[in-house]
Amino acid sequence: MNYLRSQLITLRNALVARRREERLNLMSQRGEAPCMVAFYHRVADTHPNGWSISRRGFRKHLDYFQRRFEPVSLSEVQRRVRESYSARPTITMTFDDGYQDNIEFALPLLIERKMPCTYFVSTAHVLDQKPFGHDIESGIALPINTAKQIREWSDAGIEMGCHTRNHVDFGKVHDPAERKQEIVDAKNELEQIIGKSVRHFAFPFGTEQQLTPEAIETVHQAGFEGYCSAFGGYNLVGRDAFHIRRFHGDPQFARLVNWCSYDEKKLQLEPELLMPESEANSHQASHANQTIAS
Repeated sequence: MNYLRSQLITLRNALVARRREERLNLMSQRGEAPCMVAFYHRVADTHPNGWSISRRGFRKHLDYFQRRFEPVSLSEVQRRVRESYSARPTITMTFDDGYQDNIEFALPLLIERKMPCTYFVSTAHVLDQKPFGHDIESGIALPINTAKQIREWSDAGIEMGCHTRNHVDFGKVHDPAERKQEIVDAKNELEQIIGKSVRHFAFPFGTEQQLTPEAIETVHQAGFEGYCSAFGGYNLVGRDAFHIRRFHGDPQFARLVNWCSYDEKKLQLEPELLMPESEANSHQASHANQTIAS
């Protein structure tokens, strides 16, 4: 069934390729090229599961990205969105959780190819070497990066980002003290590990259910420069630069290509988020400035 579905997506990609390519070229000419942000969890050839991709598959993704996009950092994505100008489609690599397998292949390859990457880790799992619950449930407690490894790869050029302390589901967190612990305290812990400022936060699970106004407000209060979701979406000029939209680096290559060829219909399917007061005020101020400038 998966093979048939992949073949159908491949056929559809071929049918719409020319129209989408023309659309991307037009957007680039207008300075409106989308900024793509892909997220991964684990690159490994052992213990395959729903949140892993093979080394061969990951290399194929990078080959495709480098042929078609300009690799940039998350901060550069935000700058282009905020300043409402992007002359070329871009790609940014991100990882969630902090699996030890990634230091054996994925991170060295990204550094070798000079592709910016933000690596989001859950600090309690790193400090306590505590396997993730979803791995325990699957029957294989996969190893987590150590604090020493996180520090070393930060020094090597991989940007470290915060992914809470305990990989919590904020849709189920209603205690302000727990939100502070999972966002503010986690940021402080990670900064102590790497000896640098941590700029970005990624929500575990990352759907609209987890992106509550209260959690987003706490991300603001913690001093982060932005947060990442994980329900898909494009970072387009003029949108809210504090919210970085990401799509899955899908092992089914046809589905990855479908995202990267820019499907306008996906914008219509993107969920609406309830904004916290601080973000609403920021959005209103940005809109007012654009109105004055025009």
